[in-house]
Amino acid sequence: MNRIPAHPDPAEIALQQVLEALVDPVRRSIVTQLAQAAEDVKCGGFDLDVSASTATHHFKVLREAGLIRQYYVGTSRMNSLRDEEFEQVHPGLLGAIVAAESSRRPRKPVG
Repeated sequence: MNRIPAHPDPAEIALQQVLEALVDPVRRSIVTQLAQAAEDVKCGGFDLDVSASTATHHFKVLREAGLIRQYYVGTSRMNSLRDEEFEQVHPGLLGAIVAAESSRRPRKPVG
């Protein structure tokens, strides 16, 4: 069994799917927290007001939209923002989302 989930190429993801992933405030929060983190963040390291199973769903939507990469370190599933890859396909989009979300609701840094 492969523990590393599939990661689609951001260039193959329709903008519609990306926007649908980012419309949810929990997912925007995850993206913003990753953008502001000094290093990759384990799933349990986010400041989220949802259950673990709901958070898992949100991570999956973001991964399938090409926005995050997930991998394991021991038993911890780590998350990183695919900002450089994403910037090549949709320049400025993630920066605008993170800036808007950060100014609307400052959060404590994670990591």
